[in-house]
Amino acid sequence: MVFDEKIHTHLMSVWRESKSFFGVGGKEGMLLLTDNHFIFLKRTERMKKWWGAATKRQVVTLLQNNNTILRHDGYDEKDLEIDLEEVKSKYISKITFDNILEIGEEEKTWGSVLKITAVEDGKKKQYDFSIVQDWVNYPIKDPTKYLRVNWTPCIDYIKSKQRVTK
Repeated sequence: MVFDEKIHTHLMSVWRESKSFFGVGGKEGMLLLTDNHFIFLKRTERMKKWWGAATKRQVVTLLQNNNTILRHDGYDEKDLEIDLEEVKSKYISKITFDNILEIGEEEKTWGSVLKITAVEDGKKKQYDFSIVQDWVNYPIKDPTKYLRVNWTPCIDYIKSKQRVTK
Protein backbone atom coordinates (compact mmCIF):
# COMPACT_ATOMS: atom_id res chain seq x y z
CA MET A 1 0.00 0.00 0.00
CA VAL A 2 1.33 3.41 -0.93
CA PHE A 3 0.17 6.22 1.31
CA ASP A 4 1.22 9.46 -0.37
CA GLU A 5 -0.54 12.00 1.83
CA LYS A 6 1.15 14.54 4.08
CA ILE A 7 0.55 14.61 7.82
CA HIS A 8 -0.85 17.95 9.00
CA THR A 9 -1.64 17.05 12.62
CA HIS A 10 -0.28 14.28 14.80
CA LEU A 11 -1.57 13.93 18.35
CA MET A 12 -0.56 11.18 20.74
CA SER A 13 -1.94 9.78 23.97
CA VAL A 14 -5.45 10.15 22.57
CA TRP A 15 -8.30 8.22 24.20
CA ARG A 16 -11.03 7.08 21.82
CA GLU A 17 -14.33 6.23 23.41
CA SER A 18 -16.75 4.37 21.18
CA LYS A 19 -20.36 5.46 21.42
CA SER A 20 -21.75 2.26 19.95
CA PHE A 21 -24.36 0.28 21.84
CA PHE A 22 -22.02 -2.62 22.55
CA GLY A 23 -18.86 -0.49 22.78
CA VAL A 24 -16.94 -1.29 25.95
CA GLY A 25 -14.08 0.81 27.21
CA GLY A 26 -11.80 2.83 25.00
CA LYS A 27 -8.49 2.68 23.20
CA GLU A 28 -5.28 4.67 23.43
CA GLY A 29 -3.65 5.74 20.23
CA MET A 30 -2.56 8.45 17.83
CA LEU A 31 -4.85 10.81 15.98
CA LEU A 32 -3.61 12.04 12.62
CA LEU A 33 -5.03 14.44 10.07
CA THR A 34 -3.60 14.03 6.59
CA ASP A 35 -4.53 15.68 3.29
CA ASN A 36 -7.79 13.69 3.01
CA HIS A 37 -8.13 11.40 6.04
CA PHE A 38 -8.89 11.38 9.73
CA ILE A 39 -6.88 8.48 11.17
CA PHE A 40 -6.96 6.98 14.64
CA LEU A 41 -4.26 4.36 15.04
CA LYS A 42 -3.69 2.22 18.10
CA ARG A 43 -0.37 2.82 19.80
CA THR A 44 2.31 0.67 18.17
CA GLU A 45 5.02 -1.41 19.81
CA ARG A 46 7.49 -0.27 17.15
CA MET A 47 7.56 3.27 18.55
CA LYS A 48 7.51 2.30 22.25
CA LYS A 49 10.76 4.03 23.31
CA TRP A 50 9.98 7.20 21.35
CA TRP A 51 6.37 7.35 22.58
CA GLY A 52 7.11 8.22 26.23
CA ALA A 53 9.34 11.20 25.52
CA ALA A 54 7.11 12.49 22.72
CA THR A 55 3.94 12.39 24.85
CA LYS A 56 5.68 14.30 27.65
CA ARG A 57 6.74 16.99 25.14
CA GLN A 58 3.18 17.08 23.80
CA VAL A 59 1.71 17.64 27.29
CA VAL A 60 4.08 20.55 27.92
CA THR A 61 3.31 22.05 24.50
CA LEU A 62 -0.46 21.74 24.94
CA LEU A 63 -0.35 23.20 28.47
CA GLN A 64 1.49 26.24 27.09
CA ASN A 65 -0.63 26.57 23.93
CA ASN A 66 -3.80 24.49 23.60
CA ASN A 67 -3.78 24.49 19.76
CA THR A 68 -4.21 20.90 18.50
CA ILE A 69 -2.52 21.47 15.13
CA LEU A 70 0.93 20.07 15.88
CA ARG A 71 3.39 17.47 14.66
CA HIS A 72 6.09 15.45 16.39
CA ASP A 73 9.71 15.13 15.35
CA GLY A 74 10.63 11.51 14.76
CA TYR A 75 7.34 10.48 13.13
CA ASP A 76 6.70 11.16 9.47
CA GLU A 77 4.72 9.86 6.51
CA LYS A 78 7.02 6.84 6.13
CA ASP A 79 6.37 5.83 9.76
CA LEU A 80 2.62 6.23 9.22
CA GLU A 81 2.76 4.02 6.13
CA ILE A 82 4.60 1.29 8.10
CA ASP A 83 2.13 1.51 11.00
CA LEU A 84 -0.88 1.33 8.67
CA GLU A 85 0.53 -1.88 7.17
CA GLU A 86 1.59 -3.52 10.46
CA VAL A 87 -1.34 -2.75 12.74
CA LYS A 88 -4.39 -4.98 12.49
CA SER A 89 -7.29 -3.27 10.76
CA LYS A 90 -9.51 -3.55 13.85
CA TYR A 91 -7.16 -1.07 15.57
CA ILE A 92 -7.37 1.52 12.79
CA SER A 93 -10.07 4.04 12.02
CA LYS A 94 -9.24 5.64 8.68
CA ILE A 95 -12.07 7.94 7.63
CA THR A 96 -12.09 10.20 4.60
CA PHE A 97 -13.16 13.74 5.43
CA ASP A 98 -16.20 13.39 3.17
CA ASN A 99 -17.46 10.49 5.33
CA ILE A 100 -17.56 12.67 8.45
CA LEU A 101 -21.20 13.58 8.95
CA GLU A 102 -20.87 15.70 12.10
CA ILE A 103 -17.89 17.06 13.96
CA GLY A 104 -17.73 19.30 16.99
CA GLU A 105 -16.17 19.84 20.36
CA GLU A 106 -17.55 19.78 23.86
CA GLU A 107 -16.09 21.06 27.09
CA LYS A 108 -16.58 18.70 30.02
CA THR A 109 -15.64 19.36 33.63
CA TRP A 110 -12.63 17.07 33.21
CA GLY A 111 -11.39 18.13 29.74
CA SER A 112 -12.10 18.78 26.07
CA VAL A 113 -13.77 16.26 23.76
CA LEU A 114 -13.75 16.02 19.96
CA LYS A 115 -17.05 14.44 18.90
CA ILE A 116 -17.31 12.77 15.51
CA THR A 117 -20.13 11.00 13.72
CA ALA A 118 -18.93 9.28 10.55
CA VAL A 119 -19.67 6.52 8.11
CA GLU A 120 -17.07 3.80 8.59
CA ASP A 121 -17.29 0.47 6.74
CA GLY A 122 -20.81 1.38 5.61
CA LYS A 123 -22.07 1.96 9.17
CA LYS A 124 -22.74 5.17 11.04
CA LYS A 125 -20.41 5.37 14.05
CA GLN A 126 -19.90 7.91 16.81
CA TYR A 127 -16.64 8.54 18.64
CA ASP A 128 -15.36 10.84 21.35
CA PHE A 129 -11.65 11.72 21.39
CA SER A 130 -9.76 13.26 24.30
CA ILE A 131 -6.09 13.91 24.91
CA VAL A 132 -4.83 12.29 28.10
CA GLN A 133 -2.20 13.76 30.40
CA ASP A 134 -1.90 10.91 32.90
CA TRP A 135 -2.77 7.20 33.08
CA VAL A 136 -3.27 4.45 35.62
CA ASN A 137 -1.92 1.08 34.43
CA TYR A 138 -3.32 -1.32 37.00
CA PRO A 139 -5.59 -3.30 36.88
CA ILE A 140 -6.24 -2.01 33.33
CA LYS A 141 -4.90 1.03 31.52
CA ASP A 142 -7.31 3.90 31.96
CA PRO A 143 -7.03 7.71 31.77
CA THR A 144 -6.89 9.61 35.06
CA LYS A 145 -6.31 13.19 33.86
CA TYR A 146 -7.35 14.79 30.57
CA LEU A 147 -6.14 17.99 28.90
CA ARG A 148 -8.19 21.02 27.98
CA VAL A 149 -7.35 21.75 24.37
CA ASN A 150 -8.75 23.77 21.49
CA TRP A 151 -10.15 21.32 18.90
CA THR A 152 -11.39 24.18 16.66
CA PRO A 153 -8.28 24.25 14.38
CA CYS A 154 -8.69 20.51 13.66
CA ILE A 155 -12.43 20.92 13.07
CA ASP A 156 -11.85 23.88 10.74
CA TYR A 157 -9.17 21.97 8.82
CA ILE A 158 -11.48 18.98 8.27
CA LYS A 159 -14.41 21.18 7.22
CA SER A 160 -12.19 23.09 4.79
CA LYS A 161 -11.17 19.82 3.10
CA GLN A 162 -14.66 18.32 2.85
CA ARG A 163 -16.10 18.33 -0.66
CA VAL A 164 -19.51 17.10 0.45
CA THR A 165 -21.32 19.25 2.99
CA LYS A 166 -24.90 19.49 4.24
